[in-house]
Amino acid sequence: MQDHLLFIDIESSGLPQNWDVPYSDEENWPHTVQVAWFVYTKDGQLVKSENHYIRPDGFEVKPSSIEVHHLTPEFLQSNGKSRGEVLLLLQEELQRYSPMVIGHFMQFDYHVLSADFYREGLPNPFESLPIFCTMIASSDLTHLPRKKYLRLGELYSHLFHKSLEDQHNAVVDARATAESYFELRKRRVVTQSSIALQQKKRYTTDKQTQIKRSFPLWLLAAMGAILFIVLLFYWL
Repeated sequence: MQDHLLFIDIESSGLPQNWDVPYSDEENWPHTVQVAWFVYTKDGQLVKSENHYIRPDGFEVKPSSIEVHHLTPEFLQSNGKSRGEVLLLLQEELQRYSPMVIGHFMQFDYHVLSADFYREGLPNPFESLPIFCTMIASSDLTHLPRKKYLRLGELYSHLFHKSLEDQHNAVVDARATAESYFELRKRRVVTQSSIALQQKKRYTTDKQTQIKRSFPLWLLAAMGAILFIVLLFYWL
């Protein structure tokens, strides 16, 4: 296990329509408007926490999302930072601590932040780090036949027998994810085996990892073949 754990949560401008399209598909991927993270040692000692709002420069926050997290464009403009500034700080923290990154419904946080790293022209630091999802880890605690996973508030209530207040605030949700993770580990729902099993899951698809190429592979191959023929003509 890594020496440090980084628990992360975001609020966004909307929801993705498709989970398997390149990050260059601007219309598909929403934007982060709030990101919070807590860094712990693997033994559960809090090292530090961060909370940042991001200005909606060049994108719209959907009304349906505002109804959930209550982060209005006016609030974000007044209290937010540039996306690049926040992502550089997150990237620095991930490089400094080299943690296992943990979230609840981590697929969402991973992809939305990855799309934002792409927009800023920054390397995706998540690709080289172990990722763990408490939603997947706690799936056996769901006893309803048609419900596969517990929402964060449901998991928190199940573990601690009290409601999670002020949900959809990234600080609250990231902290609750940390508390839930350590309780799941205490109950041996989370084990080294379950952590290792999740590392076999790939969050980034081949289609998404190919977006940084300037040309399609077939075009590069064709250009190479033409160049070879030209050189061969001059040699002969």
